[in-house]
Amino acid sequence: MASSCLGRRLVACLLNISEARRKDLVETVAMAAVYNTEGVRRGGATVLNIFNDHDYNRSVITIVATIDSIREAVLSACEKACSLIDMRVHVGVHPCMGAVDLIPIYPLGEEVGVQDCAKEAQAVALGLTQRVQGSSAFLFGWADSPLQRGLAQRRRDMGWFKKVPDLQGIQPDVGPQPQRRYGLTGVGAGPYVMNCNVTIDTQDLTLGRSIATAIRESTPGGLPGVQVMAFHHEGAVEIACNVESVKESLVGHMTAAGPWPSFSVEGQRFCHAPASLITARVAELAGERGVGMKGTALVGFTPHECRGLAEWALSQGTAEFWKEQKKIHM
Repeated sequence: MASSCLGRRLVACLLNISEARRKDLVETVAMAAVYNTEGVRRGGATVLNIFNDHDYNRSVITIVATIDSIREAVLSACEKACSLIDMRVHVGVHPCMGAVDLIPIYPLGEEVGVQDCAKEAQAVALGLTQRVQGSSAFLFGWADSPLQRGLAQRRRDMGWFKKVPDLQGIQPDVGPQPQRRYGLTGVGAGPYVMNCNVTIDTQDLTLGRSIATAIRESTPGGLPGVQVMAFHHEGAVEIACNVESVKESLVGHMTAAGPWPSFSVEGQRFCHAPASLITARVAELAGERGVGMKGTALVGFTPHECRGLAEWALSQGTAEFWKEQKKIHM
């Protein structure tokens, strides 16, 4: 798709909220990112995609904006989400701690640097706790200065992976002690992260967890940048992968079967494991146990797709791009 809108200082936020079963509510949150309270469109922002998962009871809203517009777009969406979602009654199979569970900010090209994204993420965390009284946040990635701890580590620190997190035992980075009404929100910045979910044709969660362990970055022979969990999902088991971008120099022999998609931030080359490789690895491991595949789903887009579609949407003045996808040939 050609774009007449090159050169924008674009960033993406894949906003994770703890609601998917009330789709009207989720769309209301998305609309708040691109329209103000009077219904006037915000300049420089678009919502590219909304991904809902009923079993997880979790949605991912892909907001793209210029670096100067992202803060208000994201905070307005968060404010709306917190007014509509009550974590005291939330039910879903996916771990979560907050009504707004995750706010990651990613640069979409050389025009935006590490410090730009870190500064905006820190400002979003502070703005959230000021605009939604009683909300609280922890920082990760570039925003977690000076340690720059990754999201997986920070989630472990906060008890995010526990079935029933102990909010009273958490010390947030920004805001008061977490309350059950809003929970705790992770806010950070880093190189782009994709979500790739591979479903295998079994209800054996133990098998799913063993496959997840085998492909996880921390396992010898695992895939760099891949963080994985396994869940019961729609009568099968889903291998849910966060596919983090890693420095190109760290993947080495892993690209022998073909180059990984790559991009640059401030002169540093990053790349990410392709969905085809993740799917093939899961299929191989499941097949060794006599289990077949049901399919693969990408949540949102690759970094290049995200930038290209955002440039096109913004050049056309399209705020609600997620409604237009089926009409546009890419």
